[in-house]
Amino acid sequence: MTVTDELRAVVRAYLADRPAAPWPAFARDLGTAGLAIPEEYGGAGCGPAETAVVAGELGRTLSPYPFLQSAVLAVEALKAGGDEAAMARLLPALADGSATATVVLPGDGDLTLRDGLLTGVVPYALEGDVVLAYADGLLVEAVPTRRVAHPTMDESRPLAELSFDHVQVRPAGDGAAWSRVRDLGIAALAAEQVGGAERCLEMAVEHAKLRHQFGRPIGSFQAIKHKLADLLLLVESARSAAWAAAESESFAAIAGSYCTEAYLTAAGENIQVHGGIGVTWEHPAHRYLKRATSDAQLFCPPQAHRERLAAYVFQGPAGGSTAQ
Repeated sequence: MTVTDELRAVVRAYLADRPAAPWPAFARDLGTAGLAIPEEYGGAGCGPAETAVVAGELGRTLSPYPFLQSAVLAVEALKAGGDEAAMARLLPALADGSATATVVLPGDGDLTLRDGLLTGVVPYALEGDVVLAYADGLLVEAVPTRRVAHPTMDESRPLAELSFDHVQVRPAGDGAAWSRVRDLGIAALAAEQVGGAERCLEMAVEHAKLRHQFGRPIGSFQAIKHKLADLLLLVESARSAAWAAAESESFAAIAGSYCTEAYLTAAGENIQVHGGIGVTWEHPAHRYLKRATSDAQLFCPPQAHRERLAAYVFQGPAGGSTAQ
């Protein structure tokens, strides 16, 4: 058993035994919040592969933990920013789960930074105690003037509108590497999507074995067999794309496009196999479709990922990553 296999088993067992454990407990018990944080700041010093494993397990359970925005995006942004003071100030609290953070990427809002004051509105941002924003080529920490929570289709992924009215900022690093930070986030999201798609396939197979029609399990009918076989191929292909992105963020556009659509398909087919029960509140199938739908809008939709990929293919790599 490899290290990643052991990590996957530990996280899966923990989520099964303590599904309602708060984020600080999850961070403390397993060290997951500080997985990618250097050891000198209280983390484990692991890489994208370990991050992908945890993200996948959280995706299987539709966990509301702020792993993506805090343990991936915020941590990677601070590391890429290279500001020793900011890392010393923020990373230890992120590592032990006593604080969470979110990142506003370029294009997420209309922000301007002038004379150390941040102004503008971010219509949709993932929730986090600390807000890190890219503005005017810099990474800064700023306290929003106002936060307004959005009612969301996927209640396990809270979003808020952030407003800044001439807010004094604290330097948090250089902003030149923001595209790499984004791609690491896309890779983690792809792993999470694969975890959700995998669970949808498992639920569909389980139901196809147990549900009987005309005296036979519905899984014995050719239409269901073919549907599940196609879904297995889709999930395994998405897994390969997600792992490629975990190994190198240059594959982020591929994973962002393929894994997003694979999850949407898996969630929809799971409901089809379950029939009417799949759209009832009592069954979790509809929650996976909602998560898949909301995930499709994070960072950018699949079409935009393909546009980035086309630019990379036809124009060549820019800065060692997929096209910005």
